Amino acid sequence: MKNKQGDRVKRLISIFGFAWLAWASGPDLDRARKLYNLTRFQQSLEVLQAGSNKDAAVYELMGRNYYGQGEFKKATEALEKAVALAPGNSGCHLWLGRAYGRRAETSSMITAPGFANKARQFFEKAVQLNPGNLEAQSDLFEYYLEAPGFLGGGNDKASATAAQIARISPSEGYWAQARLAEKRKEFSSAEAHLRRAVELAPHQIGRLIDLARLFTKQGRYQEADLSLAKAEQIAPNSPKLMFAKADLYIKGKRNLDVARELLKRYLSSSLTPEDPPRAAAEKLLKQVQGS
Repeated sequence: MKNKQGDRVKRLISIFGFAWLAWASGPDLDRARKLYNLTRFQQSLEVLQAGSNKDAAVYELMGRNYYGQGEFKKATEALEKAVALAPGNSGCHLWLGRAYGRRAETSSMITAPGFANKARQFFEKAVQLNPGNLEAQSDLFEYYLEAPGFLGGGNDKASATAAQIARISPSEGYWAQARLAEKRKEFSSAEAHLRRAVELAPHQIGRLIDLARLFTKQGRYQEADLSLAKAEQIAPNSPKLMFAKADLYIKGKRNLDVARELLKRYLSSSLTPEDPPRAAAEKLLKQVQGS
């Protein structure tokens, strides 16, 4: 009887995934999650560390907090525990892949390949567990697109994943096709794909920002500004847009005074974990102040 009950619990975890785990962890997890969503990562960690019942949902959120703080080794350690407790949860595997990816980016040439391979393996597992997980598909696509063949990357794999993304979200599928075209330096094709993505998701500023980035790379600053202006009409006070405008102005070596003020506004804004980290904005601000 005991074994049957245990199997039933495992099936529930597999079916309902992270949502069930979050419910099971109670009000402390809710409080920690609210702090996390306000980017108050240390306070969120303190709430989680004080609890005695650390399940997969707790370790997953701990890992995301460490990730937000740039503590990527601690993030992988916490997320490894989350994956061990919830081996069927796609989201836990996705975040573990992200943490290993950041360790690869910030480590030595000796250790980076091992971390990169782990990132790929966890992205692939996240997609295997839930093929409809758009974030996991997108992260795996970016990995395949950017990583060399000896680390498991490749355009063929990226193209196949782009097709999977298109099945989940046509607009995101066009974004993936734009990234593939840009990688091949087919800029007119990339532009066409991004414009189609904007048509399919007219209220999302991300694709308009992507268009502005593409135009900036080509020195087409007037068109970049028009794209940013359209994004501002949709979300005038978006921190993400403030950061993107400052970043693109700095890359284009223009409007540097405006970029400086945008970054200051960004750093005083209420951010979410989905916004670029404060450290990235501080780095850009130092760069523009020294120019």
